[in-house]
Amino acid sequence: MRQLLRLVFVFFVFAPLAMAQGKVDSQWNCPKATVAHNLDVGDRPNHSYTISQGTCTAAKSEIEGVKEKEGASTQFSEASGSSNNWHGVFIVTMENGDKLHYSYSGKGTAKDGQLQSGTNSWSIVAGTGKFKGAKGKGTCTGNGNADGSAVWDCTGTYTLAK
Repeated sequence: MRQLLRLVFVFFVFAPLAMAQGKVDSQWNCPKATVAHNLDVGDRPNHSYTISQGTCTAAKSEIEGVKEKEGASTQFSEASGSSNNWHGVFIVTMENGDKLHYSYSGKGTAKDGQLQSGTNSWSIVAGTGKFKGAKGKGTCTGNGNADGSAVWDCTGTYTLAK
């Protein structure tokens, strides 16, 4: 029985080490959304829902030696005054053509309909090719620009199935 417990302990402690693990440290430059449908709720001033799509370009990011190249987001947002809440999916195309699928949610502040600053949390939920079976999580902080673009700095961790 003692050897069985020791074997179980070794499996649960060292099995995760058999997976590729690493850190994410990326920066994304995101122009204003290319598609945005805004619906005024009408229950109070400045309360609306928006569904939008856009693309971002990686300024820096690498996972397992492969650079993240560009990302496409589809996002649902709720704005109430200067506060915004959102959630969405971000699909990243890697330099080698593989993809990573991120799920995210966040909140931020806006002025005149433009993001001022925000934070989000993300999870890697799927991948293709080398990144099939990938998992991960982390956070991003973003700052908006007057033209509607934003820069997001993201950190976190990931594991890849071997």
